[in-house]
Amino acid sequence: MFFIDTIETEGLGNRSYLAGGAAAAVAIDPPRDIDRVLAAAAVRGVRISHVVETHIHNDYVTGGPDLARLTGAAYLVPAAARVSFARTPVADGDTVAVDDGIRLRALVTPGHTPHHTSYVLEEGDRVAAVFTGGSLLIGSVGRPDLVEPRLTEELARAQYASAHRLAAELPDETPVLPTHGFGSFCSSSQSEGDATTIGKEKNVNDALTKDVDSFVAGLLAGLEDVPAYYAHMGPANAAGPAPVDLGAPPLTDAADIAERLAAGEWVVDLRNRIAFADGHVAGSFNFEADGKIATYLAWMIPRGKPLTLLADSPAQLAAAQRELVRVGIDRPAAAATGTPRDWLADGHAPRSFPRATFADLAARASGSEAVVLDVRRNSERAKGWITGSVHIPVHDLHRRLAEVPPGTVWVHCAGGMRAGIAASLLDAAGRDVVAVDDSFDAASRAGLPLTDGS
Repeated sequence: MFFIDTIETEGLGNRSYLAGGAAAAVAIDPPRDIDRVLAAAAVRGVRISHVVETHIHNDYVTGGPDLARLTGAAYLVPAAARVSFARTPVADGDTVAVDDGIRLRALVTPGHTPHHTSYVLEEGDRVAAVFTGGSLLIGSVGRPDLVEPRLTEELARAQYASAHRLAAELPDETPVLPTHGFGSFCSSSQSEGDATTIGKEKNVNDALTKDVDSFVAGLLAGLEDVPAYYAHMGPANAAGPAPVDLGAPPLTDAADIAERLAAGEWVVDLRNRIAFADGHVAGSFNFEADGKIATYLAWMIPRGKPLTLLADSPAQLAAAQRELVRVGIDRPAAAATGTPRDWLADGHAPRSFPRATFADLAARASGSEAVVLDVRRNSERAKGWITGSVHIPVHDLHRRLAEVPPGTVWVHCAGGMRAGIAASLLDAAGRDVVAVDDSFDAASRAGLPLTDGS
C-alpha cells in the first residue's frame, strides 16, 4: 500500500509531499528546513530514495540539494531546467521505481515555468495521485509571469494546454496535489478548498471550462504584484542553495540596538501587533511572528540589509528564523528576547500609538486633519474602498512614505495584520498614526461612505 504525507508551509502557502511504500519514499518539492521531511520519513520508517522538483521555484528556497546529499537519494530535476549542480535530469514519460509496485511517472506540463514537470504516482496499474507543483492548482493555475515578461502570454497558453493534458490523460478520481495555491503568490488567483481531483477541476477550473483566449485574457488581467524577493529565489535554486543554518543569531543589547537603528539597519519586533502598539522601541518595525512574516518582511526589506530580530521568547525567535530561511534570509545580524524595557537604554521610554475600529474612525471629530490610508492589495481595493481614502499597498509603503498626505494617518487593511506593519513604518518615520485593527466588513456597518469598485 502507498502513503502520501503532506508537509505544509502555511506562511508561504505551499505544500511539500512525502510519498511511498513500506520501505522507501520520494520527497516532492521539499522546503528549505528539511528536518521536517526527515522527521516524516522517520515516523514512517522509510528511507528517502528520490528527491523530486516539479520546477525551479520562485517563491522559496528549496531544500532539495541538502536533502539529497544527506539521504543519498537521487535528485530529480526537469531536464530543461538550467541549473549549476549535478542532478538526474527528468524528461517526459520517465519513470522511476519508488518501492515495490510503486512508481513515479513524469509528465511535462510547462506554463508556470517553461520546464515545469508534474509527476504521477502509480501503484500497480492504478493512478494514485498527481503532484502538479505550480501547474494545475485547486480551482486555479500557477501564475505564468514569474520567469520573463516577454514569455508571460506564451506560458499562459502553455498552462492551458498542460491543464488539458492532465485532464485528458488522468482518471477523474485522481487526487490533484499541488505545491502552490494555499495562499501562495505563485497562484494566479486565490481559491477556496483544501483538496480536489481531476474530475472536480474539470467542472470549476477556468483552464478547463473556458476557451483558451478567454482563459488567457482573464488570467493575465487578474495577476497581482510579484513579491520582490521572488527575483532572488529562482537564481538561488538554480545555483543550488547552501545547507540550511538554523543556529541561534548573536544576542544583542539596548546600546547595540540603538546603534543599529542609527546606522539605518532594520530592527524588527516579532511580537503581536497589540503588544507592539502598546509599547516598542522607536524606529523598529512590527512584523508579527504569527503573520505572514516570511512573505511581507522578505518582500519589503532591502536585499542584504542587516536585520535584528526582537522577540518575546526564544521559541518565537526560533520560529521566525525558520520562516525566514525559507526565503533566503539566512542569518539575522543580531537578536534579543524580552520586552521593550530590555531593549531600551535607561531613561528611554517605549513609544506607542493607538489602535481603533472602523466605528472609531467613523466617530472621529468631523473636520479633523486625518488621512485614511488603505494598504490592501489592488484586487482587494477594486472591490470597494472608503471614499476619499489614499491607497498604497503595504508592500510599497516603505518606498512611498512621502506620498502619504500630512495629518494623523488612520491606516487599515482587511483584517489588521498589514495595518500593523504599515502603522509601524509610519510611526518609525515620525508620523502620528492610528492602526485600525478591524475587519473591513465592519466599515459599512460603521456608516463610513464606501465607493463601489464594481
